[in-house]
Amino acid sequence: MKFIFVTGGVLSGLGKGITASSIGKLLKCRGLKVSSIKIDPYLNIDAGTMNPFEHGEVYVLDDGGEVDLDLGNYERFLDISLTSDHNITTGKVYQAVIEKERRGDYLGKTVQIIPHITNEIKDRITRVARESNADVTIVELGGTVGDIESMPFLEAARQLSVEIGREENCIFVHTTLVPILSSVGEQKTKPTQHSVKELMALGIKPDVIVGRSPTMLEDNIKSKISLFCDVPQEAVLSAPDARSIYEVPVILEKQKVSDFLVRKLKLKALAKEIDLSEWQVFLERVLDPHREVRISIVGKYTELADSYLSHLEALTHAGAQENCRVNIDFVNSDRLLCEDPAKIFSNVHGILVPGGFGVRGVEGKMIAAHFAREQGIPFMGICLGFQVATVEIARNVLGLDTANSTEFDPLTLYPVIDLMPEQRNLCSMGATMRLGAQKVIIKEGSIAYSLYKSKEIWERHRHRFEVNPEYVERFERAGWHFTGTSEDGKRMEIGEFESHPYFLASQFHPEFKSRPGRPSPLHLGLVRAAIDLMESS
Repeated sequence: MKFIFVTGGVLSGLGKGITASSIGKLLKCRGLKVSSIKIDPYLNIDAGTMNPFEHGEVYVLDDGGEVDLDLGNYERFLDISLTSDHNITTGKVYQAVIEKERRGDYLGKTVQIIPHITNEIKDRITRVARESNADVTIVELGGTVGDIESMPFLEAARQLSVEIGREENCIFVHTTLVPILSSVGEQKTKPTQHSVKELMALGIKPDVIVGRSPTMLEDNIKSKISLFCDVPQEAVLSAPDARSIYEVPVILEKQKVSDFLVRKLKLKALAKEIDLSEWQVFLERVLDPHREVRISIVGKYTELADSYLSHLEALTHAGAQENCRVNIDFVNSDRLLCEDPAKIFSNVHGILVPGGFGVRGVEGKMIAAHFAREQGIPFMGICLGFQVATVEIARNVLGLDTANSTEFDPLTLYPVIDLMPEQRNLCSMGATMRLGAQKVIIKEGSIAYSLYKSKEIWERHRHRFEVNPEYVERFERAGWHFTGTSEDGKRMEIGEFESHPYFLASQFHPEFKSRPGRPSPLHLGLVRAAIDLMESS
């Protein structure tokens, strides 16, 4: 097994995940099979209960794993499907060790951080690498060097590197900050030096240093980092601010990073030279498209763009497919309760209402759906957005004035959104969440069918409540057609409103499976409809 460990220093948010994803992309382009692991040192078992304001979106995998958003970057860059085992948290590790101790697996020994916690971490890393059958497994260690909660993981990585062979089978890539002080305009290496010193004090000497700076590292700065941090100058890489995250692999490859990694790890790459031609075409369409549209994302976590990261990337992918830049307006849904929607949406060509939990902001989302339907603005609702559109149609088309979801009003007279009977029975056990990839059957002749070009698809879900089957016939007669259902036909998965350019919503989350070159079909449909509106106005 061969590993690349990606660590970070100085401060968080430097782009370890994009660095790891970009390295993986480059190695895959050399014909190597690559897998990725994200280590999150928080005590949560997974990201499922975490506030989007604090941590960004919860990314959902095919197996139902609720994980860190960096796994979304891995899947998008590498075009692979990961499992919940590819996200290791302190909570998972400690839970497993405590359960083993309670069973007596440690035969009465004193259970300690070393070796029991570190052994559990190593076992999880190597098991994922082995089951992935990858030539290289890239492991991103969340947080920064020096964090108390990260130390067991760094120690486990150090131990593993010794056990598998430090020289040929393991590389440490350290991402660090090289700031430019406005007063002197000079790139400063001291933060990097101190960060590397902290890492080496833990027994880990980096093989590659990625310097994050507003601009490319100057040669004398590279030389200085190489000298003080004992790293070859060819292994000191510049990671300047990029116009798009999809430009990062190109920037790194210009510095011949894949050659260095292949040589250092003695990898048998199938391709001697890297071919990024398809990626370059995609990148050019992202950076220099022929036209632009504006789409509003109406939600309640709009202060943090990472809360809707997969939607942003899916719209980027769809825009690139149509040679179009998608400009995003974030609209806090509560604004619509006190401001004129005609003013808020005066210059937009599409409206997207994403998922969410809790009653706050729901009525504002309903106003957005109503405005889009009445004014003929392309609309897409996802998960809660699908339910919001359904409630809005029940109120304003079916005439059920107090229609609602029982999530928000358990006593509503018209529960058009409700728990399925089997979910109600499981409520007491807390097992009502529908997670992961589920089969969806699409009706031929529908807009969804024209986009997916298939009658059967698999999409990822994360929800509890459903369209109430008792109201389906009434919705159908009113023009709200359910063109996608579960395999047994009991769950409504896609809704399309007739006599509208594009008013479409889904219970599932198509954004999680969008990829560069293969955009989410529903996001692609929204962008195409937005272009039509822009060109006709």
